[in-house]
This record gives sequence, C-alpha cells and structure tokens, in this order.
Amino acid sequence: MDGDGHTHGSWTFLTSHARVLLALARDPAVRLRDVAETCELTERTVQAIVADLERDGYLTRVRQGRRNHYRITEGSTFRHPAEAGHDIAGLLALFTHDPTPPTPCAPS
Repeated sequence: MDGDGHTHGSWTFLTSHARVLLALARDPAVRLRDVAETCELTERTVQAIVADLERDGYLTRVRQGRRNHYRITEGSTFRHPAEAGHDIAGLLALFTHDPTPPTPCAPS
C-alpha cells in the first residue's frame, strides 16, 4: 500500500524496453550502469535490452572517445499490432517532458 492507500501489484504500464529507451532519449550519453540503476534492472539486462533495440533498428550506438552515445532512429514505430503504425517519438516526447519529439538520427 502506498501513502494514498492504494495497493500496487507486480505489473507496470511500461516495459523494461520502453524504460531503457526513455532513459537513452533523456540522456544519449548516459552510462548503462546508470540506466540500470534508474530502471531498477541489472546492468546485464540493460545491455541485452540495448542490443535488442539496436538489432531491431530503434537506436544506434555511436562511440565517442571512451563513451557510447545513443541515437533514437527516426520513424521508429511500435511493434505490437494494437499500436502498429504509431511513431514512438510521441511517447518519448511525453516522458522526456519535451513538447516536440527528440531529434533522432536518420536510419542508416
């Protein structure tokens, strides 16, 4: 039970993949260790999620010096048939408190 008297179950509205993508949209230079802490996941889980997102074309990893920077791929859409065709940029803008979608990179 929280301070408002509501009980919370074990489910959440956003998946771990969505949370990791949001963290990378907020700070493209963030360390995956910090993403893991923010998302309450293990660093290994975050690395696997980033690999999934990169493999499926949602983001690109760019090495700059000793750090990775992550770019969200422009035009990425939701995968589930219920949301198919909707651009993820709107979700990212909503949760990054930015009235306009983030400036993503063009697909390579």
